[in-house]
Amino acid sequence: MGPRVQLPPEIQLAQRLAGNEQVTRDRAVRKLRKYIVARTQRAEGGFTHDELLKVWKGLFYCMWMQDKPLLQEELGRTISQLIHAFQTPEAQHLFLQTFWQTMNREWMGIDRLRLDKFYMLMRMVLHESLKALKTRGWDERQTEQLLELLMTEILHPDSQAPNGVKSHFIEIFLEELTKVGAHELTADQNLRLIGPFCTVAARTQDSLVLHNITRGIFEAIVEQAPLAIEDLMKELAEERDGDTPSREPPEGSVSGAERDLGKEQGSDDDEEDSAGTVLQFDYEAVANRLFEMASRRDTPPQNRKRLYKVIRKLQALSEGLFPEDDIPEKAYRNPRGGRRVRMKKRLSESQLQNKTGRAAEEASCPDPSPVSARRRRSAGADPAVPREQPGGRGRRGAPKRRRRPWAGARAKAADGQAPKAKRKRALEGQK
Repeated sequence: MGPRVQLPPEIQLAQRLAGNEQVTRDRAVRKLRKYIVARTQRAEGGFTHDELLKVWKGLFYCMWMQDKPLLQEELGRTISQLIHAFQTPEAQHLFLQTFWQTMNREWMGIDRLRLDKFYMLMRMVLHESLKALKTRGWDERQTEQLLELLMTEILHPDSQAPNGVKSHFIEIFLEELTKVGAHELTADQNLRLIGPFCTVAARTQDSLVLHNITRGIFEAIVEQAPLAIEDLMKELAEERDGDTPSREPPEGSVSGAERDLGKEQGSDDDEEDSAGTVLQFDYEAVANRLFEMASRRDTPPQNRKRLYKVIRKLQALSEGLFPEDDIPEKAYRNPRGGRRVRMKKRLSESQLQNKTGRAAEEASCPDPSPVSARRRRSAGADPAVPREQPGGRGRRGAPKRRRRPWAGARAKAADGQAPKAKRKRALEGQK
């Protein structure tokens, strides 16, 4: 027998990551982190594209094999934080690129019982990638590289991303960006971060992508406008009251010790605090950017029509007008309630006009005839009572029963007595 061929470290780690035993998988994840740190510290070191694809295949099946929600969440956090083990931005971008390529390749094989944990993994990886961008001070060049990577691998028409990956990415982008940078990002930086979505929304031929971007990005900005203005007013009030003495307790007190303990808990508490804040936007600048992209000649008509509706809302916000002010409070609990309420109001007004017009017609007739009076009575009857339609040939419905004559009338007819009307006519003829 020849000498045994030793496999590359990436393949060995991938095999252990996809092992059946949880102890083996956990040990492989820890070894992978150490291996990444040791290899990327060397100047000549680093991973190739194919090597990271093998690593991500092992990590994908490591997540696949993990059961129990709490353990899945812990493993997802550990895997997503591997991005911080890479020492250079280029290595981090390659790690993210191979992750999204792996998700696109393996997505169609995920069954519905495992979808939730991979949704969670995508959310966590996006969150950590934004945190890595935050540690570099939201550098413009690094921001553009990250956005270009995400658009190329997920939303570009030539990408192999399934609809599930695209829809989930669009849904969580603003949420994770709010958690990471709501306290730091300015309106100009936020406009730069959503700029690629404006381009994709104006050029895409996919109606699902257009709908998701419009609903998940632009209309979400419109819906969060009252909260954003409230946060801005709070910040201005704090700046105005900046001369007031600090309410923080001294360092030696018990409250001060609790505050120091809260600082040591890490960034998780900061993320919980940022959940109550929203991103700040210059609505006029966003509307101008959208109008610039939507007014181009190569923009499809359906995209232009959809984006112009959003532009009108953003322009109204820039002028201080909220588009939903006229909807009652109960309509917010029912998304279609506002439309129904307005339709009811319009219907009641039209009915009132019909009634007033009918009353004016009646007042204009000084001596109405009995026939017209009967018609008005029949027309003014209760609309809830169904009218009896005459039966006959060619009409649907049960035939009417013939009214039987009264018994006394039949007896008089038998006695040979004519009715009163006929007797009057006979007397008049004799005269």
